[in-house]
Amino acid sequence: MNILIKIIFWGKNFFFPSECAVCGVCLSGIEEIKYSLCEKCFSSIKQNPGIKCNLCGKPLVSEIETCLVCRNTETRSYDRLWTLYPYIGKYRKLLTSYKFKKNISLADFFAEKIIKVIAQECVLKEAVIVPVPPRPGKIKSSGWDQVDYLIKRIKKISKETIICGCLKRKKSKIQKYLKREERLKNLKGKILLKKTPPKIILIIDDIITTGSTLEVCAEILKEGGAQKVYGLSLFYD
Repeated sequence: MNILIKIIFWGKNFFFPSECAVCGVCLSGIEEIKYSLCEKCFSSIKQNPGIKCNLCGKPLVSEIETCLVCRNTETRSYDRLWTLYPYIGKYRKLLTSYKFKKNISLADFFAEKIIKVIAQECVLKEAVIVPVPPRPGKIKSSGWDQVDYLIKRIKKISKETIICGCLKRKKSKIQKYLKREERLKNLKGKILLKKTPPKIILIIDDIITTGSTLEVCAEILKEGGAQKVYGLSLFYD
């Protein structure tokens, strides 16, 4: 990093002190300011090393590949799901800081983690990233689309990444107040194709709760000609 950029970082921290997105301590040093995370919190944020369910992304106890809940659920349209962190404790603070407080410095932290997963998984090497389309009115009410911004940072860091915004979303109820079956019904006919989708797709979202949004997106994409649809979510709830 050249001298000018160093001066900008130090100047920003001097006049507008930054706080760690997790613990709130004042940040010092270029790397801490870059990611909005102190060294201690940065080192402590780790993915669960255990095996996770291929369909819901939650840790498995004794099951193989798929948890008991997902085995008893109807067939999913998507082929596999990867998740990074549980939506609890310090991880919850991470998403809150990024999504609701618009701490955009965290986007690079998340982007680098996603790029690492893609590099490690052979089936994702040729996948084209498709963002989950935002609910109409969301950008107007919140001021931004956190998933879209994250994907732009992924593209900035990993220039070979291919992105295809082939989905659009019509107006519907807010999903977080609905149960899984209600969510599926709420989105039915509300997510549509704008153009022919790629053959191998990786859908990226910030948090997965019931998997209904991913399910509807995958169903539409496969109806449009996609052969494989994978999902990757930063957090699982």
